[in-house]
Amino acid sequence: MLNRRYIGSVLLLFLVTVSVFAQKEERDFIRRGNRNFKDSVYVDAEINYRKAIEVNPKSTISMFNLGNTLLVQNKLQEAMDQYAGAARIEKDKSNLAQMYHNIGVIFQSQKEYAKAIEAYKESLRNNPKDDETRYNLALAQKMLKDQQQNQQNQEQNQQNQNEQNKEQDKKENENNKQNQQKQDQQPPQPQKNDNQMSKENAEQLLKSVMQDEKDVQDKVKKQQILQGGKLEKDW
Repeated sequence: MLNRRYIGSVLLLFLVTVSVFAQKEERDFIRRGNRNFKDSVYVDAEINYRKAIEVNPKSTISMFNLGNTLLVQNKLQEAMDQYAGAARIEKDKSNLAQMYHNIGVIFQSQKEYAKAIEAYKESLRNNPKDDETRYNLALAQKMLKDQQQNQQNQEQNQQNQNEQNKEQDKKENENNKQNQQKQDQQPPQPQKNDNQMSKENAEQLLKSVMQDEKDVQDKVKKQQILQGGKLEKDW
């Protein structure tokens, strides 16, 4: 009959062997990824770091290196996820400082300066001697101040423009109202008849009628003379 203590020792030895093999496999993928990253072959580096994470999902080194690889490929959100995931389980303060520093860099590139400031501050809490992080913090604070000032200026300009528009509308309404009142006070103008005769035409027509009447009277007088008068015999 097998000794239970012996079986336990064999099982423990087997687990240790598996763990050592997994660690070696993880390190191999990380080394390959590092070589690819150094050679700027970022796609292959990403593949190897992901394989290392498959072997050890809690490998903060693999997650941080993968985040760096994604960052240089401009995959900002994916890089942010890797840094944040590593920061949740990392215990080493120096590594934490680097993770939060890179998180701040991503926020700053997206002009989210308030979030960048918080990330830089967290980085400095873990490594107060990092001058680069301190410089980035000061820069982010200045850019946040400028951003807020620009936003205030835009809001003020918009408010001034709205007030000018209201004042202009008010003046136009008052002018329209005054013009309408003037029109209401004016007497109605007679409508022009297109068939109405001009003064010159009327005078010509009147002269023509008076001439016709004179001609008629002359004819009447001649007829009266012929009918009532006597012709003397020519001897």
